[in-house]
Amino acid sequence: MSKIPVEVVGVRIELPANQPILLLKAVDRPRYLPIWIGSSEANAIGIAQRGLTPPRPLSHHLMLDIIEKYGARLEEVVITGRENHTFLAELRTTDGKVISARPSDAVAMSLIAECPVFAEDLVVDENGIDAPEPDEDEVDRFREFLDHVSPEDFEGGS
Repeated sequence: MSKIPVEVVGVRIELPANQPILLLKAVDRPRYLPIWIGSSEANAIGIAQRGLTPPRPLSHHLMLDIIEKYGARLEEVVITGRENHTFLAELRTTDGKVISARPSDAVAMSLIAECPVFAEDLVVDENGIDAPEPDEDEVDRFREFLDHVSPEDFEGGS
């Protein structure tokens, strides 16, 4: 199987159930991979995405510290599959170790360790949703607007 790079878009809340969804986007194609996660994992991902360092290490920091104390670093995270309604992931370390993990934990760790996230091609194809194509006319009009706008255009006189 081949893996493709994905970027962490972030965590969104599905309404009306208020269920957090981790949203990954394939870098090389217009596909999103939504993964339902728990609230505490959503919080950890949000903290890591903002680059915040909590006053005391959280579990994901602790796990990275343990890997480092054993002489390795987190090299990459791979979303490897789905069994029933559960997605699977792996932590891959610089010393060749592969550790099974929940995608939410793996992504939180990848953000802290600043390592890449991948997904197996088949996982994205079978479980992803199409990303909307940008409206090129709208993008061109916006670029045209930006080319001709100045700060004075926003000075109001009410």
